Amino acid sequence: MTHLETDTTRERITEAAGEMFAERGFDATTVRDICQRAGANIAAVNYYFRDKQRLYIEAVCLAHRAHLEKFPLPKWAEDTPPQTRLADFILTFLRRIRGGREGGWYAKLVMREMANPTTACAELVQSSIRPQFEILLQIVRELLPAHAPPEELRLTTFSVVGQCLFYHFADPVTRNLLSPSDYAALSIERLAEHITKFCLAAIEQQTPTMPARRKPHTGAAK
Repeated sequence: MTHLETDTTRERITEAAGEMFAERGFDATTVRDICQRAGANIAAVNYYFRDKQRLYIEAVCLAHRAHLEKFPLPKWAEDTPPQTRLADFILTFLRRIRGGREGGWYAKLVMREMANPTTACAELVQSSIRPQFEILLQIVRELLPAHAPPEELRLTTFSVVGQCLFYHFADPVTRNLLSPSDYAALSIERLAEHITKFCLAAIEQQTPTMPARRKPHTGAAK
């Protein structure tokens, strides 16, 4: 078996597993069904991944990486103000979680894992989510005064994330609360504009007499 064949088989299995895990969940998906869909020998899962659990973890991480690559953050110039970077981050984040509805199984599998976390969650956080969180943390750090305690920094950053996630997890509720025309008006761009404006106003209200920290940005987003 050549290296190319090995990579192709591994990729086919991961893709097939991701699709089925997204559709059925971990427990209802069997290794036999995965291999049948992938057109691979049932022993291939043990050969490439050791077991179904490891295959699931790799499928979840692949799904998240694919979404980051599909909706990348812009490459900011060093003098880009934190307000602009916050707006860009929020818009990109919303595109990842709402625009991903057309992205096949990737978004569905990641959100399934977020709603019912397994052992895959810890690895997903370390490999993909934490680097993105650190980018947002730095942006918020520059908006808050220099003396802001670490807890305030973290909570403010989580609040930004929480507002974005609301429009994914509460979508069935908002869809039924609003008229069809009002719901249709909630474009990703409109939501990003509102969340950015709300967050910046909230940060300003936390420290109305303190100037925001202005530290030079050290490089482009990764």
